[in-house]
Amino acid sequence: MEKVKRNVRMAIIAQRLTDTPNQIHTLSEFASLFGAAKSTISEDITLLAEAFGQYGGGAIETVPGAAGGVRYRAILSREQMEETVLTLCEQLKDPARILPGGFLYTSDLSSDPGMATRVGAVFSTLFLPEHPEAVLTMETKGIPIALMTAKHLSVPLLIARRDSRAYEGSAVKINYVAGPHGDRVETMTLERRAIAPGQRVLIVDDFAKNGGTLNGMADLAYEFQAQVVGVGVMVAARELHLRR
Repeated sequence: MEKVKRNVRMAIIAQRLTDTPNQIHTLSEFASLFGAAKSTISEDITLLAEAFGQYGGGAIETVPGAAGGVRYRAILSREQMEETVLTLCEQLKDPARILPGGFLYTSDLSSDPGMATRVGAVFSTLFLPEHPEAVLTMETKGIPIALMTAKHLSVPLLIARRDSRAYEGSAVKINYVAGPHGDRVETMTLERRAIAPGQRVLIVDDFAKNGGTLNGMADLAYEFQAQVVGVGVMVAARELHLRR
């Protein structure tokens, strides 16, 4: 096999790691790919970790032990998170976003791949220390942001629905209070096999006003005897807290 230059190895390693955040890759995997010694791959990874750390590209970490290796974590600096928030705020200030009835139009932001990726990276950075094992959202507008958050954390995405689907098997169903004024009762369901008891769940949504849907998702998670480890909302009308 022709010897692969270091710059090529580092480019491919960086791509593999950033494409699969929070997943462990072994040195043997890269050594076999490039036909290089593990010590050589280890040096490549050390250089990459230094570069990512210096220029705010996230964190490349080595994991010791028999099942260890190297992984990439989408950990943003405070400055990077503030930049994302300020960019979002600038776009939200447009008066044309105010809809009849006083509603705020945000669908274009939550469905924009670039913005969804950036917001997902912010949530990943903030909630990574809580070790979430799944991300829960409500259909439909919150899905892109929740999906990007789940990707950065490398955990499953769970989508609560208003109606159960026959092809998803039996489901857990709850009623919750929703609406701008908390004057409407709606239904939320999730397939019974989606969450295991004790699983750590992060709730993510695109918009919240009174927190009815967020509390509904929390109540749904508690029905599974899961732990809610945090709540991430792209735009909130005010500071919100779960009931429990």
